[in-house]
Amino acid sequence: MVRVAVVGATGYTGLECLRLAAGHPRLRITCVTSRKEAGRKLSDYWGFKPYPEDLEILAPEPELLAQRAEVALLCVPHGTAQDMAAALLDRGLRVIDLSADFRLPAPSLYESWYQTPHRYPQLLSEAVYGLSEIYPQEIRQARLIANPGCYPTSVLLPLIPLLKAGLLETEDLIVDAKSGVSGAGRKAEVTLTFCEVNEDFRAYKVASHRHTPEMEVQLSKAAGREVRLLFTPHLTPMERGIFTTIYARPRASEGELYGALQEFYRGKPFVEVLPPGRVPRIAEVRGSNLCRLGLKVDPRTGRLLLFSVLDNLVKGASGQALQNLNLMWGFPEDLGLPRVPLHP
Repeated sequence: MVRVAVVGATGYTGLECLRLAAGHPRLRITCVTSRKEAGRKLSDYWGFKPYPEDLEILAPEPELLAQRAEVALLCVPHGTAQDMAAALLDRGLRVIDLSADFRLPAPSLYESWYQTPHRYPQLLSEAVYGLSEIYPQEIRQARLIANPGCYPTSVLLPLIPLLKAGLLETEDLIVDAKSGVSGAGRKAEVTLTFCEVNEDFRAYKVASHRHTPEMEVQLSKAAGREVRLLFTPHLTPMERGIFTTIYARPRASEGELYGALQEFYRGKPFVEVLPPGRVPRIAEVRGSNLCRLGLKVDPRTGRLLLFSVLDNLVKGASGQALQNLNLMWGFPEDLGLPRVPLHP
């Protein structure tokens, strides 16, 4: 059994890590933390038992975590994760960080988008970007995993194989993505309250979303040249899920694009490529660790439309974190992770 600490067990991603770990035969949660809620039982805080063992919530002290766990899942905001990751790595733990603190390779890039210096630039060069299907070998050897963002996962999985194969133009990439409210985290904010979100639909952080450089770094790496994209996120009145539509200029036929994606993800349990013209739905992946991809070439304009759906809290966060943990420990990649959606 791998002993696991969940740092930040009172947020949505922390809760989802507990839920998924409860069904994993090789993991045992031995420590859960929260600075604000230390001293309470999990069931006292949540009102139910999110994990079979009703653990006491502890303060996130690195020495204590090092005594109780072998790997830590950091479910805390960016900035907060930096110090915790460095302290735990120094004490011999492996770390999977669900924040954005180690996703960008350059300190200057991090500072320009997050408006704060990176305190551990030496760890940026060590961190492995945890896109499970793209970097499995690197993940197996890593001490520090930078778990991808939910939007980037939905964008990179369809685009990276096609860019690597030279089947897309690298210019004029447009990403139109929609997310459920849980993607904003579990915080009190007027714009995220029920009456503000219900019966509404809006774009936000237009031309300034912090996931943009994360996607461009990975797409440029795949293409072998600089790639820029236009990314517009939208907030939808649903709890969870991401639906992403990507517009690109293809260099190959619809059949060739479909074949390339199908071949790339052959044997990958959590990416499903649908036949051309079949558009996936969020209901088909909700609660699961699946990402479903669809595609269609518009014969009138010649543009390629790529569709991608996933659950932002599972494949977009906690599920991918446990998928990476499976890789790190040499377990089957899909061990303990759900493939069947919660539908309806």
